Amino acid sequence: MHLNISDSWKPLLQDEFEKPYFEVLMKYVEEEYAVNACFPASNQIFEAFNLCSFEDLKVVIIGQDPYHGEGQAHGLCFSVNDGIKHPPSLKNIFKEIEADLLIPYPESGNLSRWAKQGVLLLNATLTVKANNAGSHQKKGWELFTDAVISIISEKKEHVVFLLWGDYAKKKGKKIDHKKHFVLINGHPSPLSANRGYWFGNKHFSKTNNYLINNDLSLIKW
Repeated sequence: MHLNISDSWKPLLQDEFEKPYFEVLMKYVEEEYAVNACFPASNQIFEAFNLCSFEDLKVVIIGQDPYHGEGQAHGLCFSVNDGIKHPPSLKNIFKEIEADLLIPYPESGNLSRWAKQGVLLLNATLTVKANNAGSHQKKGWELFTDAVISIISEKKEHVVFLLWGDYAKKKGKKIDHKKHFVLINGHPSPLSANRGYWFGNKHFSKTNNYLINNDLSLIKW
C-alpha cells in the first residue's frame, strides 16, 4: 500500500514503517480495502498528518476509531466531511466550545481548519470496515499511534494533549507530563456528557491560555 504521508512526518516515522508489524498491518489494510467498503478513503488514511505538519503541531486530540458510516470519516478524529450531519460526540464538542469561548455553533463538522492550525486529530486506529465499529482494532494501528505519541512527546515541547475518555487516557501514558500540558476529561459522547463528565471542562480556553503563556499562537476553534 502506498504511504500517502507528508514529508514533515516521514523521517520521524521511517523506523516504524520498516518494522515487521507495520508491514503486516499495511498488507491487512490493503486486503481489507480490496474486498470491503472501508473508511476513510485510502488516500485519506494519513490525512491527520498531511494537514498538520510536525513543525506546526501544538495540540493533540486523541480519538479511538474512524466513523464507519458512508461519507463521514476523512482521516481526522471527531471530524466529518462538509455537508454531513454532525455525530453526537462532535455536537457536544461544539456545544462546549460555544459555552467556553462564546463561539457560535458551526455549520460544518469538518475540522480541517483546526488541523491546519497545528491540531493533530489522531485516531488510535486509522481505518475501519463500513458499518462495523472497531473492526480494524488490534491489527497494529495502536502500536503505530503509540509510537507517534511517544515521538511527539520526546521531540517537541509545550504540546497540549487533550485526552477525552478512558481510552485516550490510556494512550496518554506515552506522554512526558513535565514537558507538556495534559488535560483529561470524560468523553464527549452523550453517555458520558449526560452523566456530567463533559460539559464545563473549558479545555479549549485552557489550551489557548497555555499556548499564549508559552509564546505560541492560539487556536481559532
